Amino acid sequence: MKKLIWIFIIANISISCNKSELKNDNVIKFWHFWSEPYQAKVIDSLISEFEKETNIKVELSQLSWNNGKSKLIAAFNSGTPPDVLELGSDWVAQFSASDVLAEFPKKDIEIFTEFSTAPSYWDNKIFALPWIVDTRVLFINTDLLNKVDASIPNSWEELLDIAKEIQDPKNEIYGMSINGPDKNRLYKKAMTYIWSAGGEWQYENLTSAENQYALTMYKKSVNVGIVENQRNIDRMFLQGKIGFHISGAWLLNMIKKENPTLNYQLSLIPGMNKQIGYSFAGGEYISVSKSSKNKDKAIQFVNWLCNGKNTLEFCKKIPEGGFPADKNYFNDDFFKSNPEKMLFAEQLVNSKMTPVHPKWLEIQDVLEETFERVIYDYDNPIDALKLAKKKIAVIK
Repeated sequence: MKKLIWIFIIANISISCNKSELKNDNVIKFWHFWSEPYQAKVIDSLISEFEKETNIKVELSQLSWNNGKSKLIAAFNSGTPPDVLELGSDWVAQFSASDVLAEFPKKDIEIFTEFSTAPSYWDNKIFALPWIVDTRVLFINTDLLNKVDASIPNSWEELLDIAKEIQDPKNEIYGMSINGPDKNRLYKKAMTYIWSAGGEWQYENLTSAENQYALTMYKKSVNVGIVENQRNIDRMFLQGKIGFHISGAWLLNMIKKENPTLNYQLSLIPGMNKQIGYSFAGGEYISVSKSSKNKDKAIQFVNWLCNGKNTLEFCKKIPEGGFPADKNYFNDDFFKSNPEKMLFAEQLVNSKMTPVHPKWLEIQDVLEETFERVIYDYDNPIDALKLAKKKIAVIK
């Protein structure tokens, strides 16, 4: 009798273990950065559709942009990474070069817009799929523009001339916004100046005439505007205190909610020195952990999530979500019906992503420090760039 009882117990333990293994085989963990309540609700809804279609369970964990990257690195270092993870476009190279991400088949990249695919590659292999892309445009206070009897500027030089006329700090009115010390944000504005001046932030040409011109123009901007962090200058534009301001789609939502009577218009980023105006292009990328026990299901989920049909639903419900990276949905009729969104789409054609480099975040720190040194007159442009080159020589 005792022998039969033990057999029964062992059998039940075995069945229980098999069920547990089966359950784990059908569950993948996804860490993402859409943590605002209304964003999380959209993510939950999207994931529910995937679960219904595939019978694969997705466990979600929210990260913040303040410490999310550190948590991801800690998870990989401790051997407990999620199966699927969201990465910013300028993070992908660091993770790809660290040999912690699973490789995607080459065919999986074919559906995406060409400009979005560069961060996906490392050593000619694909370690992340583009999900969402977006950019920034020029916001213009129409009342302040009309007050000085000016029209939308066609060049950055013209923009500075108009901003000078608008500038009235005694009455808290500023010609334009300038990003000051603001880690992980200043570089986005800095790259807009560099690209629009015809420059690049590469070691080989750091001290180029184009980069010197970009820094010179940044310093001139300081004299006809206000230096603040992105959050504060967004708020000041919202309050009608800034003439020209570069920002993203999130500001549109803020205006509609908090100051719908603000008289403003949008424009493409103007160029400098007869160059094309370029904006900063950001993107969200989805990767799979190399150590995932459910790699096939994780890759299946990533392909589903990054398919434009599903990404479009996400972008429709989260206005600041941007555009699907899937080229078949990038110019969907949904966006064509919204002139403001189409201007962002038009700017994306003349936008760039940061260089693909595993130590970009260190290089980015040097970039921000270089602009800060010029803003506060510690160095002139050429000396600041020479110092930057010495620092980047150590990093690279």
